[in-house]
Amino acid sequence: MNLLKKLGELKSIKPILSKINLLIIRDTFTDKSTIGTLYINGEKFCDTLENPYLNNQRNISCIPEGQYKVRLRLPRESATRNYLHLLVQDVPNRDWILFHRGNSAKDTSGCILVGNGRKQDIVENSRLAMDLVVKELIHLGGENINLIIKNK
Repeated sequence: MNLLKKLGELKSIKPILSKINLLIIRDTFTDKSTIGTLYINGEKFCDTLENPYLNNQRNISCIPEGQYKVRLRLPRESATRNYLHLLVQDVPNRDWILFHRGNSAKDTSGCILVGNGRKQDIVENSRLAMDLVVKELIHLGGENINLIIKNK
């Protein structure tokens, strides 16, 4: 009986990686949006939607290509998001860049939206995609999250 209990405990232990790697490959660019694919530790995970690139202007542009630190952000830390989401840190000349729910560029002010499925200027099933991203990051340890953004 003790052996079965121990086995159950081992199955519930989260794997802890030294670093969680997020990669966004932006591949579709229009005057209304930038759409890409999010990979978590090398595995294709979901679609992303951002504003078009407009010289990194606050609230209307996606952030520049580059490497960033990311952390989970609790609902109590936000005046507008009542669910776990992600905060992208140390973006030059920008603050409060988040990964959050939304389906079109109208739903973002420079942040990164996630979805499962895409059409022109739209990502679909954003609520589900955001929940799955957060769940996966927590499963992987929830810390030491690195983001790389590249244009195709």
